[in-house]
Formats: sequence, C-alpha cells, structure tokens
Amino acid sequence: MPILGTLIVPHPPLIIPAVGRGREREVQATIDAYRSAAKQAAAWNPEVLVITSPHLVLYADYFHIAPGQTASGSMSAFGAPGTALTTAYDAPLRDELIRRAESAGLSAGTLGERDPSLDHGTFVPLYFLREAGVDCPILRVGLSGFSPMEHYRLGQCIAQAIEALGRRAVLVASGDLSHKLRDDGPYGFAPEGPEFDRQITGAMAEGDFLRFLTLDPALCEGAAECGLRSFQIMAGALDGLAVDAKLLSYEGVTGVGYGVAVFTVTGQDENRRFGAQCEALERVRLAEKKAAEDPWVQLARLSLETYVRTGKRLERLPDGLPAAMTDQAAGAFVSLHAHGQLRGCIGTTGPTTESVAWEIVQNAVSACARDPRFPPVSEAELESLEYSVDVLGQPEAVESPEALDVRRYGVIVSCGRRRGLLLPDLEGVDTVEQQIDIARRKGGIGAGEKYTLERFEVVRHT
Repeated sequence: MPILGTLIVPHPPLIIPAVGRGREREVQATIDAYRSAAKQAAAWNPEVLVITSPHLVLYADYFHIAPGQTASGSMSAFGAPGTALTTAYDAPLRDELIRRAESAGLSAGTLGERDPSLDHGTFVPLYFLREAGVDCPILRVGLSGFSPMEHYRLGQCIAQAIEALGRRAVLVASGDLSHKLRDDGPYGFAPEGPEFDRQITGAMAEGDFLRFLTLDPALCEGAAECGLRSFQIMAGALDGLAVDAKLLSYEGVTGVGYGVAVFTVTGQDENRRFGAQCEALERVRLAEKKAAEDPWVQLARLSLETYVRTGKRLERLPDGLPAAMTDQAAGAFVSLHAHGQLRGCIGTTGPTTESVAWEIVQNAVSACARDPRFPPVSEAELESLEYSVDVLGQPEAVESPEALDVRRYGVIVSCGRRRGLLLPDLEGVDTVEQQIDIARRKGGIGAGEKYTLERFEVVRHT
C-alpha cells in the first residue's frame, strides 16, 4: 500500500508550550488529540512524511514543492527561538512527484522559493510528530490557486510517486478550519464560519472526501478557511482506497476552528474515486445551467467560443434576439467564472457599439483574451466556464457614500481621467466602504486623493 494513512491537523503555534506559556491549556482537547494522532503515525513507522501546508509560498498558478536537501525552522517569530527543528528532505521522491505532476499537466516544481525555513504550517505538525518518535525525511508541498480537482490530482500524483519508489509514507494535511467563529476572535465572526466547520468536520468523521471537493466556494470564502485545499490534496492521495476515519477532536474556542482526524488505509475501494464522482456531478450541473441560459448569456458564450476556437470575432448576430438587445445601446460587462473562481471580467461603462448585443459580443472576447489578471482562455477550459452579463443603466452622480447600496448600485470612482468601476452585489463586498475602496484602487486613485462618485444599476443575466 503506497500510503499507510493520513492525518488532518491544525497548526496554531499556541499549542507548543514554549509559545503558549500556559495559554495552550485553552485548547487542551486539541493537544491531546494531536498527540494521539502523532502516536498513530509513529505506529505506522513511515519512511517519509508528506506535509501539505497553506503557509509554504503560495502561487495562483503553480504548486511549489520545497527544494534542497534539508530545512530548519524555529518558533522565533512567536517568541520561542529556542524551539527549533531541522529535517531532511526526500529529494528522490520530490523529483518523482514533479515528473508525475508534469506528465499529468499540472504546473508544479521547486521554483520561486522565498524563504527556505520551515513555515509554521509544517513546523507545528513536525514538532508533535518528533515528540512521538517520528524522525524521517519529509516532502513539503504547497497549495495554489488552482481548482479543487487540480489539488486532488496533485494528491493522486503524490500517491503514484510514493508507490513508484516503494516508500512507506504518511501524508499530513496541515490546515486550520474557519477563522470566523467568534466576535471576540482574532478575525471576528461570520455566519459561514460555524457552518463551514460543521460541514467539514462531518466530512472528516464520515471519511466523505467528496464534500471536500464540492463545498460552496462562497461558504468557504465567507468562513475564511485555511486548510481545505490541503485536505483536497490528501483526498486525492487516498483515491480508490478504503479508510478507517476517526475525527479525534474539534474546537473553536479561540475563534479559529481546529480539527484533528486520522485516516487509516485498510485496502482498496473503487467506490472511493471521489475525483471522478466530482467531475461527473460538475458536468451535470454545468449542463443544466447551460440549458437555462437566457439570450444575453447565450450570446456571450457564442461570441467567446467562436473567438477561442477560430481566432475570429462573430461576424453576424444570431436570429431571434430580443429587441432589448438589438434596439438599445448600453454599457455591459461580461464575467467568467471557472470552478467557483473569477476567470475574467471586462466591460464598458457606456455604449461603444450600436446595440447591447454587439456590446456583449465585443466584451465577451475581451473578457476571455484581454483581462490582464488572467492568461487567455484555452479551448480546453470552455466546458467549465460559467457566464454572467451585466447590462448597465445610466450612471448618475452622487454627493456622498450614503447614496450608495452595495446590493443595488454599482459605483464609479473618478479622479481626473482616472476611473475605477465596481459592479453591485458581488460576493465578498459587503459594505459601501469596501466597494469604494476596491473601485478606487482599480482606477489607480490614491487613498488621500479627492474623487467623485457615480452610481448605476444593472440588469444581471446568469
């Protein structure tokens, strides 16, 4: 069996006594469970630990795997410089993983290291594992901005690399849960926080890794979660394997969720191919959504797909479009999402063509090919794209932020020739202050500069 078992563990420095200085007793249940999990890992007698950490350098489009032969770290950033560790890396396993990731079409490697020292997402688990007697080389793997399925696929590559080299391995998925559990916590409270932790700990207890892949992205963002992508990699490493799942503890008393779970591999189970199940569910969902698209969204899709597949713009409009699209002119924004994340958004604040329809045609191409935040959309991505089209009403000047409403109105912030626009009713934008600040920064307007405000309404098509 390539992987003997896996752990899910949090990484608060507080639980190390030299850092906590007595405060660690506030989360004694987490510490006790941590030691139990580490003891189980020691009983497996691994030859290598694979540790996935949210606090290794993170790139939007690259999985960073720590380079070198050894690494050291300490708790000096948390007031305990005398608590230090040094570990060896399993370089052959790292090389094998990179080869397999590249063969699978995943962007992964050792480039871009910013700090070679052990991050606390790695240090804290390693501290407890060393305490339990586990003293073997490690492989330190970072997370990315890629989709849940790409994290899952990286986990599959990890398992394949371990098996190819014949290693006895334990994977440690380091990650806290929600950071938004209490008003008096360090990050405040959001209702998504307790709900996220309820769902994720339920998945841990039941060994239901499909839920790691299908949680609502808005729920995850609102909860300010930390470790989900780490858990997704772990799920991929256990693809097709039966496990004995045990949730050892859960606490949220500090305002941050800490879960400790152990998954012992017990054999093969073809029913636990959660990546394939997730992809099948996603195909059904996307097909149903596509079937329900209105003419505004259908036109955006047609324009974008025509351009990506042929390199040419749509030359004529399809027949039967509503008069509201062909007989009126207005600004419009086309937004693209893939796997719950923004993939492109370009628009015009006022009409630049003879009709809303041609505005959509033009801006769909721009959203897929000219948004400077993203590479151009590839043909392989077309089936995973979700569209929304916002048709803008006429902007009107307002005297103060009191005239704004983040759900009803978009905002334009202007200073001379510089302008920044933000659409209304966006996930994660909950206050007028946030809305103005984001629009201001998009326009390159400094915090101390004087600006004017305009508001506008939109008709959103999804």
